Amino acid sequence: MKKFLFLFSFFFFLFSSAKEIHPYHVGSVEFNYNSKSKTFEISGKFFLDDLENALKEKYGKAVHFNDDRFKPQINELLAKYCAEYLKLKTDNKYLKIHYLGYEEDSESVNIYLESEPLSQPKKVETAVSMLYNLFDDQMNIVHIIVGGKRQSDRLNYPNRYLYKNF
Repeated sequence: MKKFLFLFSFFFFLFSSAKEIHPYHVGSVEFNYNSKSKTFEISGKFFLDDLENALKEKYGKAVHFNDDRFKPQINELLAKYCAEYLKLKTDNKYLKIHYLGYEEDSESVNIYLESEPLSQPKKVETAVSMLYNLFDDQMNIVHIIVGGKRQSDRLNYPNRYLYKNF
């Protein structure tokens, strides 16, 4: 699995700087439990053009990440989009997730979120369906880190659920 994740990361960043449309649809989401703040720090990374197209498809509004005039609108749309396509449940309790913001990184977008506070969980369940509204070949790599233990898996459309025990 580590070899796969290394190769995925290598090719993701290698092709993320390409100006041509990429031939695959992949993103990653990390749920990292911070024992000091007692929250999950959540970050997602997706191709910029894919995310623009997914927001346009969902909300009927074209936005452009490379244009600062769209920043308030993008923040509003990403907050709504993440609330619908990203869920977190620990020890049989759904958690509220707060959208913090985004930043552009070359041809990709990093999205940042944070959960409400909780005790260190034993069971983590996620539902990740980012970009499923646009691509039926979307693959999302999901990492869950609790107490320094990292567990990762790949979710291929239409599978959106991941369950891990810690």
